[in-house]
Amino acid sequence: MEHTISINAQKERKVTDTKSVPFGKIPTEHMFIAEYRDGAWHEPQIVPFRDITLSPMALCLHYGQTVFEGMKAFVMEDGKINIFRIHKHYDRFMKSLTRMCMPHIPRDLFVKALHQLVALDADWIPKEEHGSLYIRPFMIATENRIGVKISEEYLFMVVCSPAFQYYSKPLKVKVETTYVRSAEGGTGAAKCGGNYGGAFYPTQQAQQEGYDQILWTDAKNHEFIEESGTMNALFYIDNVLVTPPLSSSILDGVTRDSLITLAREKGIIVEERAISYKELERAFKEGKKVIAFGAGTAAVIAPIESICINGTAYNCYIEKDAIMYELQNDLLNIRKGTTEDKHKWNFIL
Repeated sequence: MEHTISINAQKERKVTDTKSVPFGKIPTEHMFIAEYRDGAWHEPQIVPFRDITLSPMALCLHYGQTVFEGMKAFVMEDGKINIFRIHKHYDRFMKSLTRMCMPHIPRDLFVKALHQLVALDADWIPKEEHGSLYIRPFMIATENRIGVKISEEYLFMVVCSPAFQYYSKPLKVKVETTYVRSAEGGTGAAKCGGNYGGAFYPTQQAQQEGYDQILWTDAKNHEFIEESGTMNALFYIDNVLVTPPLSSSILDGVTRDSLITLAREKGIIVEERAISYKELERAFKEGKKVIAFGAGTAAVIAPIESICINGTAYNCYIEKDAIMYELQNDLLNIRKGTTEDKHKWNFIL
């Protein structure tokens, strides 16, 4: 079925100095919205950004049926607009929706919605080196009913905001061995709201202790590294790039996947395997050079300055020649169109 999106364009343009806009604080002029009812999607449209109205009985407010994605668009070297890895993000979004018993969105509707919305608000994309337009597709359950059930009505929406690097400085992190982000068989591999809400308290506790983020460990043994805050975790030790393997408790990060691909193309040995915090501790104690970083759409690459393990802080290698910066530049060059896009990751408007 071919989907036609109606566009109600805002007459006044409100683009300001995007460089000074805090991440996720200021929306662009427009948003996409479509309503699901009676087993089908209705009235897909791009409208001026506005608040929405929900019943206090809407199921999303009570039982957690909320799923979202995080994507980015870039101004390329030739002035064209690139939405990075749109199909990989679509596939992950659909997996999250399946896990949360929510209806799928036709691929053509998803792609058209993002294409037309980003094209309309393209002036908001910062042209500076690390500037981008952050794109947030999301879906919420809207059926008005208090009762534990799968909703039969939903809203699918897309909003955007100008963005730069999520973290402005290297991070101090703490290995968390009491609380867990997710357990095997849970919703950790889905990008659903509850995963993030449940992580707030232990993250807040860590921040009050002077750390920026947490390195989560597995729910069974509280030993094997899983993720770091809103990012996948990667470590470069003894000329090997190590990252935890994907599972039902770890999100399939698009940036993670991109960096692994680029690293292997550079001849770097990549191991997707379980890595214990005890292995990290041994490496530090043996005086090895440990490069640690988080990878995610918002953060891109977030260097980790130090890791606290059982009360002892160990310093990581964050100098300018660290391999993480080289991988970050390789990724940026593909997004900007200054390096060949051999994997067809760029969706160019």
